[in-house]
Amino acid sequence: MKVVLIVRATLHTVKGGDTYQVIRTAEALGKKGIIADIKLTTDDIEYQDYDLLHFFNIIRPSDILYHIRKSHKPFVVSPLLVDYFEFEKYHRKGISGTIFRYLGRNTIEYLKTMARWLLGRDVLRTKSYLWKGHRRSIMEILKKASMVLPNSAMEYENLVALYRKAPPYTIVPNGVDNEVFHFPTNQQKDPLLVLCVGRIEGIKNQLTLIKAINNSKYRLIIIGAAAPAHRRYYEECRKVAAPNIQFVDDLPQQALVPWYQKAIVHILPSWFETCGLSTLEAAAMGCNIVITHKGYAQEYFEDYAVYCDPLDPADIYKAVDIAANRHYPEKLREKIYTQYTWLRAAGRTIEAYKQILS
Repeated sequence: MKVVLIVRATLHTVKGGDTYQVIRTAEALGKKGIIADIKLTTDDIEYQDYDLLHFFNIIRPSDILYHIRKSHKPFVVSPLLVDYFEFEKYHRKGISGTIFRYLGRNTIEYLKTMARWLLGRDVLRTKSYLWKGHRRSIMEILKKASMVLPNSAMEYENLVALYRKAPPYTIVPNGVDNEVFHFPTNQQKDPLLVLCVGRIEGIKNQLTLIKAINNSKYRLIIIGAAAPAHRRYYEECRKVAAPNIQFVDDLPQQALVPWYQKAIVHILPSWFETCGLSTLEAAAMGCNIVITHKGYAQEYFEDYAVYCDPLDPADIYKAVDIAANRHYPEKLREKIYTQYTWLRAAGRTIEAYKQILS
C-alpha cells in the first residue's frame, strides 16, 4: 500500500505539534510496511501513484479542498481540531483581539486564513475558500471524507458538534517514540525544576505561567521558539520574567531528553490542548504533569495529571506545587507505552486504510 500525507505549506518552517505527528506517523507506517510520502499542499503530487490521500489539519480547509477535487481519490483526514475560539475572542491582545471580540468562531478563522495569505505567511491553495467561507469548506470535506482519524473521542464529539457532520471515524491517539523517551529509573529528579515545552504563543499561555512562577522557589525552563505572529508576546514574556525563569530555544526531540529527565514537573497551561505531545513525552520520562482543563487532554491523562485554570496564576502555581510534591504514577508510564506510541498509532491508521480500500 502506498499513501501520501498532505500537510500545510509551513510544516517545516513553522514547527508545531503537527510537524512531529506527521513525521513520526510516516516513519511508523514505514516500519509496518506502508509506503508513506509526506507532501506539502503546494507540492505537485502524482495522485495516480497512491492508493489513498491522508490530510492533516482540517482547520486549514483550503489546503485539502484543492487536492480532493483534483485527485478523485479516497481520502482520510486527521482533524487536529484545536479550538482557538475562547483565546481569540477573549484573550488575544492588540487590534485583532479588539476586532475578534465581535465576531463568531468561523469568521475569526476565515479572517486569520486571509491575513496569513495576504501577508505572505501562507498559501491559499484554492480560491473557492474565498466565497465558500470557513464553515462550509470544512463541511464539504467532512461530507466527502472516507473517514476521519481524530486523536480522541472528545475531539470527534467536538467536530460533530461544531459542523453537524458525523463521518465514519477511527480514533488514532497521539504517541511518543518509546525508544527516545525512555526514563532510566535511577535518574534523580530536581524537586524544584519545572519545564514547559511548546511554541511560545498566546494560546499556550506562557505569560500567565511566568506570572504564576515568578520569584517563587521553583525554577521554570521554557523551551520553544516564538510563533511567527507572536513576537510581541514572546518579548513580553521575556520582559516580565523574574531571574528564576529561563528561556531555551526550540530543541530537537533527542535534545529534550536530559531536560525531561531532570524536571519534576512539566506544565502546559494552554487555553486549549488536543493532548500535547510534549506532555506525553514528559510523562513518559517520569515528570509529573500539569495541564489545562480546556481541551481533550483528560481523555489521555485521567486522574494521573493535575489540571489548572489557564486564567488564574494562583491556580497554576497551586497545581505546580501539588504536582511537585506527589509521587509519580507508574501506571501512567505503563499506559503511555502500551496505548500511546507511534507504532500503535500507525497500526490504528493502517486498520482505517484497509477498511476504506476494502
